[in-house]
Amino acid sequence: MTAYIKSNSFVHAVAEQKDIDLAKSRALEAIENKELITPGKEDTLAKVKNDLSSSPKPDTAHFHLLPHSAAELNKMPEVRIPDYLFHRYRYDIFPITQENDNYPPCLQIEPSSICNFRCVFCYQTDAELTKKINGHMGFMDIDLFKNIVDQAEGNVEFVTLASRGEPTIHPKFNELMEYLRNKFLGLKINTNASRLTEEKCHAILQSNASTVVFSADAANEPLYSSMRVNGNLDQTLTNVENFQEIRSKHYPKSPTISRVSGVKFSKDQSIEDMDQTWGGLVDQVAFVDYNPWENSYECKPSNITEPCSDLWRRMFIWWDGKANPCDVDYLSKLKVGNFPEISLRDLWQGKAYQNLRARHLSNDRDKIEPCRRCTVI
Repeated sequence: MTAYIKSNSFVHAVAEQKDIDLAKSRALEAIENKELITPGKEDTLAKVKNDLSSSPKPDTAHFHLLPHSAAELNKMPEVRIPDYLFHRYRYDIFPITQENDNYPPCLQIEPSSICNFRCVFCYQTDAELTKKINGHMGFMDIDLFKNIVDQAEGNVEFVTLASRGEPTIHPKFNELMEYLRNKFLGLKINTNASRLTEEKCHAILQSNASTVVFSADAANEPLYSSMRVNGNLDQTLTNVENFQEIRSKHYPKSPTISRVSGVKFSKDQSIEDMDQTWGGLVDQVAFVDYNPWENSYECKPSNITEPCSDLWRRMFIWWDGKANPCDVDYLSKLKVGNFPEISLRDLWQGKAYQNLRARHLSNDRDKIEPCRRCTVI
């Protein structure tokens, strides 16, 4: 029987409790092995050890292993576990304690702002974004991509390949994946799976990505295509099935976890239906909470005053080098600078970012566009 676990904005049909217990046991054993701990990380790992040993309640400023992080950890050799826990702590706890250091816990790189879908809940439905003359659409230059990766390597361990567009339609997608190979503890790729050829499946699996997320919001038609406009459920199912077959046949020891994740947009969507359709094809099934991305500059104010967690969690680098604090602001009204003119470290620590964090902490969120209309906390 599948266990459904609510955590933050995710509803997962994933790990059983025994898998979480195994991850916790492996984590504590790895922390005890002092030879595995990188100098300078001892204090943070001591906090991790204390929290895992005391089993704190979720949604507190204490570290606990969520189902998806437990799954990643269980695929990991012991030698990498302490560093993973150190960076997972930064990702999970810094947004709660509003701590900040030299680099973002997570870096999201946008290979393409172009997408072949027009999902009804997505900013791709806004002509101001997609109209070519406005300059928002394009593919990341391969040298720019490599420069970002080079600066991130050794400093940022959680990297996501996705944002406003579909990564797999980048003309050099396979080359991007090859350059990422084995460089990050947590490499995630988000894709709608519509362009997932056999060659691209191999490229993803050869990169040893930790997670590949297939975006699919429904388990049947016409619900799927009514939300994922231009999509075809049968084709998506076939492509995901092919990925699973390639992984099983050619990469039986692959660390890559597969997940189907949908946006909970309609009352007609069901996590049970999703698990029934997708559960046999992937390792995890999930919904994320809907946020009105498709009109984030026009929707009603949310009346949320709590600071946004993403200001301490992640930074986005668009295809053209623009650095942005979130993709709810898909038109870059809050742009914090340009890469590589400004380094990743200086962007994250720069005045634009610091001022935005300070305004959120000063209860000025309701005076900032589009922050005052966003539901992320």
